Amino acid sequence: MTTPRRDFAAPHWLVQLLRSSSVPVPWNMVARAVIALAVPIGVGYAVGDIAVGAYLSSGALPAVLSESAGPYRYRARRLGGATLAAIAGHLVGLVTGANPALAIPAVVLVAAFSALISAAGSNASVAGLMMFVFCVLGTGQQATGAQIGLDLGYFCAGAAWSLVVALASWTFRATSSERNGVAQVYIELAAMLSAADEATSRMARHQLTTAMSTAYDRLLTARSWLSGRDATYRKLLNLLSASTPAVEASVAMVNAGQRAPREVIDYFTVAAASVLTVQPLPAPPVPPEAEDVDAVLGALYAGLERIGKGDDRARREPVPWHRRVREWVGSLTAGPLTWIAALRLTMCVAIAEVVALLVPFERSYWIPLTVGIVLKPDFGSVFGRAVLRGIGTVAGVGIGAVVLALGAHGWVLVALIAVFAGGVAVGKVRNYGIQSAFVTPLIILQMDLANKGDWSVALTRLVDTVLGCVIVLVFGYLLWPGSRRPQVGGRLAAALDTVATYVGPALMLTPSGEARLARSRARRSAYRALADVRTAFQQTIVEPSANGRQALAWWPVIAALERVADAVTEVGVTIGRGAPEPDQSDVDLITAALAELAAAVREQREPESVPLPEGTQLSGVVDQLGSAFDAVRGPDLVERTPLRLVRRFLPYHRRT
Repeated sequence: MTTPRRDFAAPHWLVQLLRSSSVPVPWNMVARAVIALAVPIGVGYAVGDIAVGAYLSSGALPAVLSESAGPYRYRARRLGGATLAAIAGHLVGLVTGANPALAIPAVVLVAAFSALISAAGSNASVAGLMMFVFCVLGTGQQATGAQIGLDLGYFCAGAAWSLVVALASWTFRATSSERNGVAQVYIELAAMLSAADEATSRMARHQLTTAMSTAYDRLLTARSWLSGRDATYRKLLNLLSASTPAVEASVAMVNAGQRAPREVIDYFTVAAASVLTVQPLPAPPVPPEAEDVDAVLGALYAGLERIGKGDDRARREPVPWHRRVREWVGSLTAGPLTWIAALRLTMCVAIAEVVALLVPFERSYWIPLTVGIVLKPDFGSVFGRAVLRGIGTVAGVGIGAVVLALGAHGWVLVALIAVFAGGVAVGKVRNYGIQSAFVTPLIILQMDLANKGDWSVALTRLVDTVLGCVIVLVFGYLLWPGSRRPQVGGRLAAALDTVATYVGPALMLTPSGEARLARSRARRSAYRALADVRTAFQQTIVEPSANGRQALAWWPVIAALERVADAVTEVGVTIGRGAPEPDQSDVDLITAALAELAAAVREQREPESVPLPEGTQLSGVVDQLGSAFDAVRGPDLVERTPLRLVRRFLPYHRRT
């Protein structure tokens, strides 16, 4: 008798965790990372002191790890802030590293500070992480007897070198990032309109939302906001703003299941090429002369005409630095979330420092280093980062062990540093595990070979990293109160509120420029909120806890909510083409229905039945709202969630 074969199916959280992003390889970032990290090693080898090259290369690492696409001025602030923070942290580590009685409190305090400043924004968060990472590395380096002044000087020289590499092309490619952002909007529009099926068009619509958000972010942070000398930036921003009607009409067309004419798709493709090559935009295609042209199609052609004319946006004054500081302080006093994250990070780093004193290894500074990197409060799932960090480090240590066992030296070592540097740049945009797999041997070679390490260093780093991940999983995840409780409902409810705010401006005539601008901002806020909640859920799904399972169960609600927003956009486009405005009472009914959905999600209950408009004009919105109510009630939640979870988190769930 043979045993029936049972196919192995990996759990959903593991599949999501190991999935690599499909974004293109950022070859420019790869080239900059290779030049910044490998050239100092090569120079050190050429002059006969590879240790100096390693110190210089380690100084270049903060800018490489903090690298991000965007306008040059934004990148200069981000990389400059991260580099200065790394230098400050490295100095603290060097000064206190020789005495554990000073080093441990210093590392713990820097960890707490790095967590608190994360609330000030993305750039502050990256700077805080770099401060902590290089503070820990500085304590480990000082334990080898390094000279503080000399080592810090080499580190600063390497940091300056990496900034030069990162920003060298500013003078002749100053607007390339902004042009790429605007052109990407047209590329995604062409991709969405030419999609062959609904699934492909939905994915393209998500990418269009990302492209729009990215383009606006880049242009609104490009300079001191478009003064008279910034005519190029003003022109690009006006062009992007003028594209809003075409974007809305394209979304409406996809939602209605219509196919765009080939000439429209070709126009978006040629427009993208024109923006990239700084050429005049092509003439928009001539709309059909038929009197019965569909309203959505007519709106799309009108949107193309609008792109050529452009908009004229008023100048916005930059936010003063003291106001940004006041907003950060306000975020610290507004609620306990930031303080809780800082407390968790501080406690786990303190535990890691104690464990580092007890393990029989020399320079076990990688234990607190691993804890700090994994527990960064705004970098996604703690569980996912701990697992990926462990997997990536095992792979990276294997690579480092092979390098050390083979006794690589000279130009072979320089080539390997170049490979690892390129891998770090690719891993930053593809998968955190890939980044860990390459950054581990890179730092082993930089920090340990410079101090005459051998192959046992690789094994020590493996044990240290595993211990750090275990500390995170046990004390920062399994035992930490609330870490495994479902927390995704609040984010979804907030997205519902944002879509409800968009309904009013979308379903009314906008004859004035101010009204059109308000509707455009409401639409961007709604779609950005949907994109953010989708990203948050994708980060949570990787957890095997109730939190991850509930995120998977709520996933159909996100898809339904996106369709509601698209249906609202479609009706808004037809109103702009002459269709009558719906009654305000009907608009209020839709807003109230979305508010009831948000309340049901927050309270984890079945939504109550609410009245909905009965006319034909809003029938598409009503249909999608009905799907959203069904998604919250079930049966999708029942099918995707174990019954015990439904009873626990949806106590009033309707039995079907």
